[in-house]
Amino acid sequence: MAVTDHVDLATFMKGVERRNPHQPEFTQAVQEVAEDIFDFIEDKEAYHSEQILRRITEPDRVVSFRVCWEDDNGNIRVQRGWRVQNNNAIGPYKGGIRFHPSVTESVLKFLAFEQTFKNALTGLPMGGGKGGSNFNPKGKSDREVMRFCQSFMTELYRHIGADVDVPAGDIGVGGREIGYMFGQYKRITNHFTGVLTGKGMEYGGSMIRPEATGYGAVYFLQEMLKHRGDGVKGKIAVISGSGNVATHAAEKITQMGGKVVTLSDSGGFIHDPDGIDQDKIDWIKIHKTRNRGRISDYVDQYSGATFHEGKNPWHVKCDVALPCATQNELDDEEAKALVANGCIAVAEGANMPSTLKATHVFKDAKIMFAPGKAANAGGVAVSGLEMSQNSERRSWKEEELQKMLLDIMQGIHNRCLAYGDKGNGYVDYVKGANIAGFKKVADAMLAFGVV
Repeated sequence: MAVTDHVDLATFMKGVERRNPHQPEFTQAVQEVAEDIFDFIEDKEAYHSEQILRRITEPDRVVSFRVCWEDDNGNIRVQRGWRVQNNNAIGPYKGGIRFHPSVTESVLKFLAFEQTFKNALTGLPMGGGKGGSNFNPKGKSDREVMRFCQSFMTELYRHIGADVDVPAGDIGVGGREIGYMFGQYKRITNHFTGVLTGKGMEYGGSMIRPEATGYGAVYFLQEMLKHRGDGVKGKIAVISGSGNVATHAAEKITQMGGKVVTLSDSGGFIHDPDGIDQDKIDWIKIHKTRNRGRISDYVDQYSGATFHEGKNPWHVKCDVALPCATQNELDDEEAKALVANGCIAVAEGANMPSTLKATHVFKDAKIMFAPGKAANAGGVAVSGLEMSQNSERRSWKEEELQKMLLDIMQGIHNRCLAYGDKGNGYVDYVKGANIAGFKKVADAMLAFGVV
């Protein structure tokens, strides 16, 4: 085996930035992983000589395509679609589809890169991918969304398959959109296979999939606290977002005896010192999902709550925080505010919601901090279980799936401990997650040779 010169982290990152100009989200995600991986691989020549980290940061392929559709007024609209297939060393590409105006190639490459390690941490045989479009489903009629989804799948279908690439939902893509895309895939291919997850129960979906990401984040939070001899019961929780992940995280914290005091959307956040209990969560789910309402309407429904326009909830005093909205929503100044206000644990329910500087604040303060690739893995874990159910042509009961989800999140926590426990009472969950995910993928790549 040839001995190679080992580049340092700064040189490696300059190469990543040179090869991926104007892609800040992607380079941020690589930097966050590489900071921990470089120490781990320093004395492991095989990873260097086979250029494993360099190969993982180069997607297997990035497919970009035009999506033409007709709106209700007969106007022809043109969007751009992508599918990033990052790495399939341990299984078929697996990752969501996002429809949002902020979607770019950089965002999808960062998400696919993160997904590779997240999926590896679950212990399930899934590679990493991500896709989407800059299409905005908000304000569109059901027929417009249907026409767009059908056009999107008319191109995407040739790049996916049950044993090739299995997309799921993400921001802007829920059960409605999955149904339209699955129907189009079935119409084009004449195949009824588990090519998408997040499907409706009527046609191959899995129970607890809507709850899985939010529940999983709280399960991971509970494991971190339990490792310190503590628990969620009695804790004040600050949560961002008010969609699927945030509301189900709030629901699980409430079930465990904690008190959620904030939720948010793009317009600002609500603060309810009395606590957002199950009845209030149910109202939010109906108001936001069925009525397409805003979180600000909450204060008209419940006295004692306040709405803070254009702000994030991270200055509210709390014991635990769960950023569940979107990437880079929590910066270093807000991280400092959380620490100063006594926050002892942060579990990321979204993908990379903390900036790199914010991550460093949490790590320097030595609070319990679970990165999205660990805490956010519950959704894709249940998606993987949906794939298994589709292959077997069966459905598992809710109790079985709840237990499997808890077991998977406990397994992820244990894998993070294996590489992140400093032995002095502090666990670096970021380092633990990065190394555990990297090692599984890297060792599979070594077994395949140079491919």
